[in-house]
Amino acid sequence: MAVRKAQDYYPDCPEPFLVSLARAGDRSAFEELVRRRQSQVRNLMRRFCNDPVLADDLAQQVLMKVWLNIRQLKKSGAFDAWLRKLAVNVWLHHVRRNDALRGAGELQGTERPRTETPGVAVDLDRALARLDPHIRTCVVLSYNEGMSHREIAGLTGMPLGTVKTHIRNGAQRLQEILSAYEKPQEVNAP
Repeated sequence: MAVRKAQDYYPDCPEPFLVSLARAGDRSAFEELVRRRQSQVRNLMRRFCNDPVLADDLAQQVLMKVWLNIRQLKKSGAFDAWLRKLAVNVWLHHVRRNDALRGAGELQGTERPRTETPGVAVDLDRALARLDPHIRTCVVLSYNEGMSHREIAGLTGMPLGTVKTHIRNGAQRLQEILSAYEKPQEVNAP
């Protein structure tokens, strides 16, 4: 009978326990946290940037920041909110760093989206990509992550009124973008 090590039980451990171990420097516990959370972080980044390669790079940055800063986390039970805050901060830092390129190659809003094939499903990610990065951040956190306006304000450092405005304007803009897609015409049989 093979002797099992403590790390063999990590996949079955509750997350707060793993966080506590990772805070103490246990790399195996951290690896299990990464296995559990990497898809969530990657999907959030993908929603923010609509670029799978960039999303993977940003997700990797987030997970590196988690490892480098996990000892600063005060309560193991706060890991989810702390991870989300790190992810948003990495995204906002990326947006600020690359702001000079913002708008390059984007549609200005007066063009109608091309529909090459009738009946093609509306691509929400492409519509989100047309929003200003700060508005997109608020919309994704509200609708995709289910966060309240107050939580988003706390997470992003934006004033509550700005968050509400970004979400309202983002939702209106998405509605405009998505309604621009022509609906397929019904074919009437003779």
